[in-house]
Amino acid sequence: MTKTQLLVLMAPVIFFSLTVHEYSHGRIALLLGDDTAQRLGRLSFNPFKHLDLIGTLIFFLLGFGWAKPVPVDPKKFDQPRRDMMYVAIAGPLSNLALAVIFSYFIRVFEPYDNSILFVLLCFGVYVNVALAIFNLLPVFPLDGSSVIKGLVPNNVAARLGDLDRFGAFLLIGIFLMDKFAHTGIIGAVLWVPIMSVVAFLSQDAFLPVFKMLMSIFSKLWG
Repeated sequence: MTKTQLLVLMAPVIFFSLTVHEYSHGRIALLLGDDTAQRLGRLSFNPFKHLDLIGTLIFFLLGFGWAKPVPVDPKKFDQPRRDMMYVAIAGPLSNLALAVIFSYFIRVFEPYDNSILFVLLCFGVYVNVALAIFNLLPVFPLDGSSVIKGLVPNNVAARLGDLDRFGAFLLIGIFLMDKFAHTGIIGAVLWVPIMSVVAFLSQDAFLPVFKMLMSIFSKLWG
């Protein structure tokens, strides 16, 4: 399978996974009393309403990425800091749920003879685990930033909030260093937890899944 064919197969998996992630944020926010996402048309399964150009491009370049954040108004929540934590964690949890579904089909149907289906399922597991773990990093604007603020005392959360303005620059800087200086920072931080979760989900099928992922990565980013 060529690089172009792999990219064509990857695109719907990435778009679907990002869409479910952002929809989950908006849905939980609505359940907790904030209808901002619904009013702005973001409570939708239309992927084009959620895609962030830079985040999507980085996903194709490096295997990690993000979507356009769903707008949330914390002032509409009964307990803003706690409820923002719930809204934030909904995205990664939705991706873990998708990873479980993809891995279930691999283990039950063993689609090794159907190369296209097997590629889609393997990549589906990887993409969703990667999205979940990457977004749980405690760096703004990632979901982990809101999660950690919901777990710590108010004064600590306020200090962390003061650092938010540097978060995006830090992430972009690390991505650029990884891409052009080959520092391997993202891989060093995320590779082991991502593959550990993939191994846990795929169980006995992990070896063929791992070999397929290595083949995909070598063609795309090797």
